[in-house]
Amino acid sequence: MGRDAFEAAARAVCDFTAEPSVSTQFISGPLSRPSSRVLTLAVALLLQPALTAMAADADDGVEDVVVSANRIAQETSRVGDSVTVISAKDQRRSQKTVVSDLLAATPGVTMTRNGGLGGTTQLSIRGAETHHTLVLLDGVKLNDPSQASGGFNFADLLANDYAQIEVLRGPQSTLWGSQAIGGVVNIVTPVPEGPLSGAVSAEGGTHDTAALRAHAQAGGERFAWRVGGNYLTSDGISAFSRDLGGREQDGYRNVGFNARGIFHISDNFSAEIRSTWSDGRSKFDGFLSVPPYSFTDTPEYGTTEELVSYAGLNIGAFDGRLENRIGFAYTDTDRHNTDPSSSVPTTFDATGRNERWEYQGTLRINDQLSAIVGLESERSELSTVSPSTFDPNPTPLTGDVQTDSAYAQLNATLLEVVSLSAGVRYDDHDTFGSHTTSRASAAWSVTPSTILRASYGEGFKAPTLYQLYSQYGNANLDAEEAESWDAGIEQHLFNKRLVVSATYFDRDTTNMIDFVSTATPPFGYYDNMQKTNASGVELALSAQITEHLAFSANYTNMDAENTARGTANFGHTLPRRPSETANAQLSYDWSFGLSTSVAVQHAGRSFDSISNTYVIDGYTLVDLRAAFEVTDSLEVYGRVENVFDEDYETVRRYGTLGRAFYAGLRQSF
Repeated sequence: MGRDAFEAAARAVCDFTAEPSVSTQFISGPLSRPSSRVLTLAVALLLQPALTAMAADADDGVEDVVVSANRIAQETSRVGDSVTVISAKDQRRSQKTVVSDLLAATPGVTMTRNGGLGGTTQLSIRGAETHHTLVLLDGVKLNDPSQASGGFNFADLLANDYAQIEVLRGPQSTLWGSQAIGGVVNIVTPVPEGPLSGAVSAEGGTHDTAALRAHAQAGGERFAWRVGGNYLTSDGISAFSRDLGGREQDGYRNVGFNARGIFHISDNFSAEIRSTWSDGRSKFDGFLSVPPYSFTDTPEYGTTEELVSYAGLNIGAFDGRLENRIGFAYTDTDRHNTDPSSSVPTTFDATGRNERWEYQGTLRINDQLSAIVGLESERSELSTVSPSTFDPNPTPLTGDVQTDSAYAQLNATLLEVVSLSAGVRYDDHDTFGSHTTSRASAAWSVTPSTILRASYGEGFKAPTLYQLYSQYGNANLDAEEAESWDAGIEQHLFNKRLVVSATYFDRDTTNMIDFVSTATPPFGYYDNMQKTNASGVELALSAQITEHLAFSANYTNMDAENTARGTANFGHTLPRRPSETANAQLSYDWSFGLSTSVAVQHAGRSFDSISNTYVIDGYTLVDLRAAFEVTDSLEVYGRVENVFDEDYETVRRYGTLGRAFYAGLRQSF
C-alpha cells in the first residue's frame, strides 16, 4: 500500500494521539469436549469449492491500520500482537445494535448478559476475568471506578457508526496501564472531514424495539466538527428466565449524544475537544425481600448516566518527525437502582469518576526507527451507598486514589520485513506502591505472503477503591499480575483472496484479589489469594471466493482453570469460559444492489461457577441479514436473529432473546 493510501487510512483511526470471582461462586468434574475433527472436516469441505473459485488474481485491498497495539498508526502486517479490526463496513453489514454483540464474533472473546438488552453485559478475552478487559473510546478509559471490581458494563454501549473497533488480545499494561490483563478494546470514532454531510437511520422490530440514529459533520482546512445522537427503546424480555417462570417484561431505554471539534491552528498545531454522553434505563429482576428470598420477577430498575470527555493539543516539530500530544480525559458514571415495591425505594446509588492528565511524544528517528514516551497522572474517585430496610440511611463509602505513570517504547523495522517493538512502564499507586511492566513483540514477513508473529506481555490490575476502602477493604492489597506470550502465523493465498491464521497463547495470572469469608462481622475481606492459567489456539479464515461471494470464520479452543494449589477449587474450569467458540459468516453481494448474509455463532458448554456443579449448555445461533440499496443514498435492511429460536443461557437463571425480526432504513446526505 502506498504512503498516501496509508495516511488516508490512518486519519480515520488515529486522531487521539457482575461476574463471579474465582472462589466465591456456587456450583466438579471436567466437561466433555466436542471433537475438533468435525470442525476441521467441515472447514475443509467449505474450502474445497472456495479454492477452486479463487484461481483468478485480485487486486490487493487497503490494509487495516491499528492504533491500540503500539499507540501509533501501523499497518496490521507490522504489528506483532494479536489484534482484530472490526471495520465500519463490518459493523454496517452485521446490523448489530450493541457493541458487545460485535465483539462476541471475534476470536478469543466470550460475552455474558443478564437477560435482554440493557442487562449487565461483560466480556472476557482469552479466558481472563471480565474486569481484566480495558475499554477505550478514542484512547479514553471507560472502566468504572465505582464498580466493586472496576470493570466495564457494555450494556449501554450501542453500535454507533464507529470508524473501527480494535480488539487487542493479551496483557497490554505497558502502554495502557492497569486492567489490561486480558486485552484492550479500543473504539475509534470517525474524524470529520469534507463538505457538510450526514446520515439518519431508523429501525423497528420484535419486542416493540425501535432505534433511531443520526449524525452530521463537516471539515475544512482549519475547523472540523461532528455531532450525533441515538435513541433506543425496547419492551424486552423477562430477565428472570421464562423457563423458570419469568413473565414480566424488563424493558430498556437508551438515549445518547456525541460531539467532536478539531481546530487546526497551524500546520503543526491543532486543538481538539470531544464528548460522549449516554443515559440508560433498564428493568431487571432480583430476589424476594421475604423468605424464601428466591430469584424471581421483581419491579426493580436501574439507571446509568455516563459522560466521557477529552480536550487536547497536538503539536508537531522537526518537520513532523516529533509529535506531541497533551490531553485531559474525564469520565463520570452515575448509577442508581430503584425498587418501587420497597419501603426504601433507593437500593443503590454510586458515582465513579476518573480524571487523567497525559503527555505522549512520538519521535520518528528515521524511516526504520521510532520512539514513544508518555507521562500520565490519573485520579479515581468513588462514592457508593446501598440503603436497605435494615439500614435506610447508611453512611456512604467514599474514596480516591492517585496513580502516576511513565512509559517508553521503541519500534524498529529491519530490512523492511521485520517489525520489532519493546517497551517498559512504571506506575506509582499511592496505596499499594509501585509496579513495573514490560512487553515485546515481533512481526516477520518471511515471504510476501507469510507473516510470523510473536509477543510477550505483562499486565497488572491495581486494587479497586471498593477493595481498598469498603467495609471489606484491605489497604495492604497488592496489584494483580499477569504474564503472557503468544505466537502465530498468517498465510495469504491467491493474492490475498484467502487469508488463514493460527495463534497459540498462554497466560498466567497471579496475586488475584478474591473475597475471603469469615464467621465474624463484617463476615469477610479482600485478599491476594488466587492464581489462574488460560491457554489455547485461535484459528481464523477470510476468503473472497468470487467478486460477490465472501466467507469468514474463526475458532477458539481454550483451557482456563484455577491454578491456586491448596484451595477448594484448584484445577476447576473458570466460570462462563466455554472451551470452544466459533463464528462464521457467508455473504453475497448481488449485482442489482442487494446484499445478503448468514452468520453462525457457537459456544460450547461451560460452568456457571468455579465450583463447577452447574453446567451451561452449549448453543448455536444463526442470523440472516439482507440490505438493498434503493438509491446511492438510501438503503433498506432487515434481519432475523436466532432463526431457529435456540433456547440457551449465558448466565444461569437469566433469560435470552429468542427469535427476533428487525427492519430499518438508512438515509445519507
